[in-house]
Amino acid sequence: MSGKKGYAVYLIPGVIASTLVIVVPLVMTIYTSFTRWTGVGSPTWIGFQNYTRLFHDQLFWSSFGHIILMVVAMAVIPTLLGLVLAAVLFDYVGKRFSDRWASFFRSGFYLPQVIPLAVTGIIWGWILHPDYGALNKILNAVGLHGLAVDWLGNPKYALFTVMAVLIWIQLGYPIVMFMSGLQRVDPSLYEAADLDGASWWQRFRRITVYMIRPEFYVVLITTTIAALKVFAQIFVLTRGGPSNATIVPSYFAYRNYFEKAQVGYGSAISTVLTVLIIVLAFVFLRLQNRAERQSR
Repeated sequence: MSGKKGYAVYLIPGVIASTLVIVVPLVMTIYTSFTRWTGVGSPTWIGFQNYTRLFHDQLFWSSFGHIILMVVAMAVIPTLLGLVLAAVLFDYVGKRFSDRWASFFRSGFYLPQVIPLAVTGIIWGWILHPDYGALNKILNAVGLHGLAVDWLGNPKYALFTVMAVLIWIQLGYPIVMFMSGLQRVDPSLYEAADLDGASWWQRFRRITVYMIRPEFYVVLITTTIAALKVFAQIFVLTRGGPSNATIVPSYFAYRNYFEKAQVGYGSAISTVLTVLIIVLAFVFLRLQNRAERQSR
């Protein structure tokens, strides 16, 4: 017991830092959500008025509708596509060519994760520009003039264009995670499946997917949370436009905080988003624990 108490001392800096960086701002945000405040002077307590206004705000509900598509773009598609690509790189490229080639492609897919978002925004802003953008130039050059549109400036295409960019940014993370998980799968399982005449797809479904379920849950949890609080990508690419076509809750909160000086209302948006993230994380963890108990 004395040894455990000795180790507990080393947790104190982390606890203090977490309290100052996470707990205190969270408590202040929740308190501010029950007030009317411009960020200057003293807040005025107004009870649940911000939340009443929030749940009657059509733009708020539109932002949550968009966040569902963000989850699809940042969690669902990259996770499923990343699982298949990781299996191909590990099970086909690595064995048919070499592990160096598999690592090369893995690094290429992961590269968008390490590029600063500001740089990513500039690159994609150039590629998607309606007049001199590379994408429209290519489409016009091959005779597909009807497909050359204002990708980020037209409300009809802006949200789906942002989703495509997010898929490109996010794809490398699940590939790296899944390839790491595949390293611990017993090769004898694949050898036995080959002897039984199993196809690649059968081995993928029955062995690969089953054995890397812990990584699958981790990727799905982290990418879903990242999608729910997505901000920087929207800020850099569209700033919620055009005509609020790409507005999401985090940017909606930012707009009320800093552009409209409605700090209490912005805090209410942030509080609702925080509660949603905590609930979803709890549900995912429960599902993961249940799956692990069933596999034992």
